Amino acid sequence: PAMVRSIALFAFVTLQASSPAHNAVEDLIAADRAFASASAKAANVIDGLSPMFADDIAYPVPGSKFTTTKAEAVEFLRTNPDNVNGKAEWAPIRGGISADGRQGFTFGYMAVRKPDASVVRLKCLAYWIKTPAGWRVAVYRRRPRADGPTPGAMMEPSLPAKWTGAPGDAKAIEAARKTLDDAERAFSTEAQSIGLGAAFAKWGRADAINMGPPDAVQFIVGAPAIAKSVGTGTPTNSSPVVWAPDRVIMAAGGDLGVTIGMIRPNAPGADGKPQPPIPFFTIWRRDGPNAPWRYIAE
Repeated sequence: PAMVRSIALFAFVTLQASSPAHNAVEDLIAADRAFASASAKAANVIDGLSPMFADDIAYPVPGSKFTTTKAEAVEFLRTNPDNVNGKAEWAPIRGGISADGRQGFTFGYMAVRKPDASVVRLKCLAYWIKTPAGWRVAVYRRRPRADGPTPGAMMEPSLPAKWTGAPGDAKAIEAARKTLDDAERAFSTEAQSIGLGAAFAKWGRADAINMGPPDAVQFIVGAPAIAKSVGTGTPTNSSPVVWAPDRVIMAAGGDLGVTIGMIRPNAPGADGKPQPPIPFFTIWRRDGPNAPWRYIAE
């Protein structure tokens, strides 16, 4: 019996490793690694990052907004001397793919090496769309991280509950997009009464990740750990912020999407005026058309 179980387990793992969904996420990770390899040889960070950007990339920039074009994102990168003079290297540690195999996400660790040999360490999160030219980043964010050991092991990929491998119907995609827009708004609404910590615990997946604060060395993994990080120091029966999506990108399979919008503090600033909003994006997954949306990466 033990040998039979071992053979069955081996067969299951082998099947998973060679499944269309697994192959699709490996293709995405390979694309990310290829851009990273080219970046290490590029003249600077801008020349390393920009080739992977989609023409309409959403990248959070000062002024409480997202870029809407690749040119805007490049212009923003040029405002930082480290991007002009340094070189970027990165490595993804996890990838996720949609049921149709045309959208996905990766996240990992980046090092920007400056001319004086010092290193700026970052985390990066990207939402990708497969275009006729190949995989391109539609939504992107980098965040500083503290010095510390960089994990080398890959996390298990985030795979769809059911593989379709086919484009979806436009009406079905729009309907799924609406359900995700509603879910993000409901997430914020519920946080107003149960607190940020409880809301992040409820609305996240067990394998969700959060980029964490700049003084965190690694990504925060798991909804309970994310809830503890986000909810520390906040009320248990209210939220200091409210948020909503301004844009939703939805995969044809209706199982993976990203919400893009603004977080707004509920309390006014010291001058009594509303505080400026903070750009955010959240990547979501659901296991079927009747299953609840839960965030997988943010």
